[in-house]
Amino acid sequence: MADETFYTGSDFYCDVAIPDPGALDVVHEGRRVLAFHHTRPFWDVHIVVIPTRHIASLTTAGPEDEADLRALLSAVQQIARDVEREHGAAAVLTNLGAYQDSKHLHVHVHSGARR
Repeated sequence: MADETFYTGSDFYCDVAIPDPGALDVVHEGRRVLAFHHTRPFWDVHIVVIPTRHIASLTTAGPEDEADLRALLSAVQQIARDVEREHGAAAVLTNLGAYQDSKHLHVHVHSGARR
């Protein structure tokens, strides 16, 4: 399984996850979106959903990213629905600026206790 522990770049998703989804515990894989269980989970259930085309963050996305954002939000909605159904609750989160470790738009869907 891919592990971010020793990764030192700025875009784990473009550099590691997208080129080798077979190394991940994939939840959803489509032409525009990849979702997988986080390699270093912060919560009991922790899924990361990313566009497969590089978009730096939610605040840098533009009109040219509309199709990717629609696909991303559709996948987030379905995954959050599944997590909520299975675990009774789900939260959806994205980070921006200094809070964003990997400079690639990604959405966390999580549930349960913080680890």
